[in-house]
Amino acid sequence: MPIPHTRRICQIIKLKTEAVAEYKAIHASVWPTVLAALERHHIVDYSIYYYPPLDLLIATMKYAGEDYEKDMQGIAEDPETQRWWKVTDGMQESFNEGATGSGGTVPWWTELEEVFRFEGKP
Repeated sequence: MPIPHTRRICQIIKLKTEAVAEYKAIHASVWPTVLAALERHHIVDYSIYYYPPLDLLIATMKYAGEDYEKDMQGIAEDPETQRWWKVTDGMQESFNEGATGSGGTVPWWTELEEVFRFEGKP
């Protein structure tokens, strides 16, 4: 069995100014079924940060599986995740031309290029 490797991911999206309070409130209690789908598909150490001056959401996560594309498809096909996205997508504005929502053919969140990493000793 292949040993999984860890892939680090950082993404951004615009949060609609009028949705800030609601977005923070629902993320204070993310649905357990959505968290279970992330875990089933090898997403670990997931955080979303908010940058108020530009209304940006910045997500960081680690993928610790063996087939990233397959696992991302599994998340996109999860009914509870789809239901969650129907709530959260309306609060966001994608930077990607042609994006219609999470799970679409054009990525909803914009993945950022890593330009530096330092992993010190714990």
